[in-house]
Amino acid sequence: MSLKDKIDKNKIPEHIAIIMDGNGRWAKQRGKMRIAGHNQGAKTLKDIIKIATELEIKYLTVYAFSTENWDRPAKEISGLLSLLVNSIDQEIENANKNGIKISVIGDISRFPKKVKSKIQNVVELTKNNKKLNVIIALSYSGRWEIVEASKKIAKDVKNNIIGFEDISEEKFSDYLDTSEIPDPELLIRTSGEKRISNFLLYQIAYTELYFTDVLWPDFSENELYKAILEYIGRERRFGKTSEQIK
Repeated sequence: MSLKDKIDKNKIPEHIAIIMDGNGRWAKQRGKMRIAGHNQGAKTLKDIIKIATELEIKYLTVYAFSTENWDRPAKEISGLLSLLVNSIDQEIENANKNGIKISVIGDISRFPKKVKSKIQNVVELTKNNKKLNVIIALSYSGRWEIVEASKKIAKDVKNNIIGFEDISEEKFSDYLDTSEIPDPELLIRTSGEKRISNFLLYQIAYTELYFTDVLWPDFSENELYKAILEYIGRERRFGKTSEQIK
């Protein structure tokens, strides 16, 4: 029996988030420039999106470019932005054909005008697709998102749009970039690193974490199935006892 056949489709997570790590190391191991790793990583993402669609996963959030990535060498940033633009141009038609909605979270105001325009265009052109929502985190960090949400709340309290007493966990979530997206049930990080790296800090309070040594460019269909099977085999208690869950 294949790994795919072992998966109970009724227990597949609705929302999977992925920290796509290891592109640079993948390239270095092969004596190539780092951008070669990013190119291969983009191909892997395309494959994983296809599989997620087939599995009827509803939301897939990927950490593509963090606020900290702006500190990387200018040449690498330039290569990443070119790859982003090219990927958008190549995938709009495919996204619409397969019912894939592209959403973006993060501070895209930091991107060059051409890149920002491409991002806004693909979001607009795919906004009505319903099969899979691919959320791309660009110039994003969890702390940045929480601070921005706090500013928006403070402004609305000051302008008497909401009252101080109205602020709750649910209300705070309404001010996040992910306000219309359910929290992920499963977070996958590739490359062997075991940290969150400032990703979806508010949203992953009860998310199951899965770490693998596989570098992102090598993350295959079966690797995704392994992560999902691990998730299905876990008991999610949300602070309750096993007896209460059963």
